[in-house]
Amino acid sequence: MRVIVVGGGWAGCAAAVSAGKAGADVFLLERTDMLLGTGLVGGIMRNNGRLTATEELKAMGGGDLFSVIESNFLHKDITFPGHLHASLYDVSTMEPKIRRFLEALGVCIETGCRITDVEMEGRRVSAVLGKQAGKEVRFDGDVFIETTGTAGPPANCARHGNGCAMCILRCHSFGGRVSIAAKAGVAEINGQKGNQIGAVSGSCKLHKESLAPDLLKQLNGTGVAVIPLDEHLRMTGKLSLKACQQYAIADFEQNVILLDTGHAKLMTPFFPLDVLRKIPGLENARFEDPYAGGMGNSVRYMGMSPRDDALKVDGVDNLFCAGEKAGLMVGHTEAICTGTLAGINAVRQLRGKTALKLPEESVIGDAVAFVRQQMQTPEGLGLKFTFSGSVLFERMKEKGWYMTDPAVIQDRVKKAGLKNILNSIQNR
Repeated sequence: MRVIVVGGGWAGCAAAVSAGKAGADVFLLERTDMLLGTGLVGGIMRNNGRLTATEELKAMGGGDLFSVIESNFLHKDITFPGHLHASLYDVSTMEPKIRRFLEALGVCIETGCRITDVEMEGRRVSAVLGKQAGKEVRFDGDVFIETTGTAGPPANCARHGNGCAMCILRCHSFGGRVSIAAKAGVAEINGQKGNQIGAVSGSCKLHKESLAPDLLKQLNGTGVAVIPLDEHLRMTGKLSLKACQQYAIADFEQNVILLDTGHAKLMTPFFPLDVLRKIPGLENARFEDPYAGGMGNSVRYMGMSPRDDALKVDGVDNLFCAGEKAGLMVGHTEAICTGTLAGINAVRQLRGKTALKLPEESVIGDAVAFVRQQMQTPEGLGLKFTFSGSVLFERMKEKGWYMTDPAVIQDRVKKAGLKNILNSIQNR
């Protein structure tokens, strides 16, 4: 059984883990030289309802990656505006830890491998084609999982944003994103809010060494720093354009909020550098990611795949999707949850088993179904969904599903008949 995962972000890594542990030979193809994608500059875990989803996935038997991530936390159980019990991993050292973990599981990782086309046999993908180290490459497979994300290529950022901001995706160096589903003939979906096609990526990174000493000491010690902004320095109205709507609240407009993820994570983008340097403690500030963060960020949520609640792409019999490709879901936790489900279902298809659709009694199953339903409406295409805030988190709280005690979450999963349902042994 050969499963080909295209895209090595958090969703792709999770899909590779779950498919590999369920018995498949897995090839993970990544166009750049590193795994994790936006996870190379993200770092926020377990905040608000993400804690619930994390512990639920663990109880279902699919929490392998979370254990690796948790071994690399810089700060645990911190609070910042609008967010409780967050933990922050070190973005500087996370990728090699994940790479070694995947390699130990037998996943074949192919970096610098940009897939640009597919071969079809009827409604099935038979192979993906591309280039690696200047040579033509071909990967034949039985089932394919697309986790290529929704940002880039640079033409999208120029057309719908402020141009290429030189972000961690590095399209100019490694080539822009190419949609496997689109190459297979699938009509994909773009997010849209008002006149904004897609959404602007949510945050920036500053060199910690460029912060004032007292601010750096606070950030290193507590993991968070909040700097009140004079009214004339606020980026009024711009937060509504962000992909991460859980941060589009007054606190993030009225303050500069920094988190320590190895770099200083600036939670409010859109600050021109000259304006940023007028803020106390940031007089010498320098952007780490994106390099042109003073003018904008990448444009995301372009080219999402229509799919069912098992994450199989509509119209292609052996193509699954996860992460942002699966819809308007924001965050590492969300990507890992969908990636794990896609990986399991890829193997279940190969074994002739019915696809696993998590019931809506689980927070993960409800999210997968709810986002699919919302994306079929014009209003829903203007929203973003995350366990950590905004629409989806409010839905969790209304249903009484937001829980923070792992034992209580495990008991709920057990009562729903979902204990270890994602475990690799059960899916062999």
